[in-house]
Amino acid sequence: MSSIHSLREAFRDSSSPFHIAPGTQGPESPDPPAEHLHTVSPAAEARAKLTELGYDPESFWEQQVVWGDHDSFQHVNNVRYVRFFESSRIHWMLSIGRELGGEPRARDMMTGKGVSLILKSLSLDYKRPVVYPDTLLVAHKPHPGPLFSSSKAHSEDVNAKRLPKTHFHVMGAIWSYAQRRIVTECDSVLVWYDYDKLAKCDPGMEARAVLHRRMNLGQ
Repeated sequence: MSSIHSLREAFRDSSSPFHIAPGTQGPESPDPPAEHLHTVSPAAEARAKLTELGYDPESFWEQQVVWGDHDSFQHVNNVRYVRFFESSRIHWMLSIGRELGGEPRARDMMTGKGVSLILKSLSLDYKRPVVYPDTLLVAHKPHPGPLFSSSKAHSEDVNAKRLPKTHFHVMGAIWSYAQRRIVTECDSVLVWYDYDKLAKCDPGMEARAVLHRRMNLGQ
């Protein structure tokens, strides 16, 4: 009875957070109204979440979903995601070229001159279907060995691996603004390739240092 009496007194006390003024009605639920659950914009939330997971902001690529991305099953066709990841990956590669040698180096990497990167393999994990209308944020992060989920990015097993000299893995993620979560992930292998010699190569310590720095963004 004492606990019930205390609760009633709290309702009567105007300084109490439980106070309900005479003639008014309390909330239907103790939970906050739905409109207050997301005070951050979908774009800002996506960037913050992916950055927290270690994805490189230099790879962020905003992708509008258009009606033509749908297939007969009324969701974005699986093949479209390959192109979405490609756009982010190329955007990220350009940023590496600029860091290594400015716009001339970035331009050479995109036109197959000197040492650049070439895609060796790509695997995708479709987590949730995406439908129109929506906007996606696509992101990448390099790592030394295979990953199957963003949650594994900073595990001891991954961190203990040494970065190979001629290739590396890149984890990718697609975040849906509408669903406010990751809807697709990928893992790919990129190879350092000398287009003048038409052979894979060691890009040198400077390039590997750039990768190491970007691998540790989320730690």
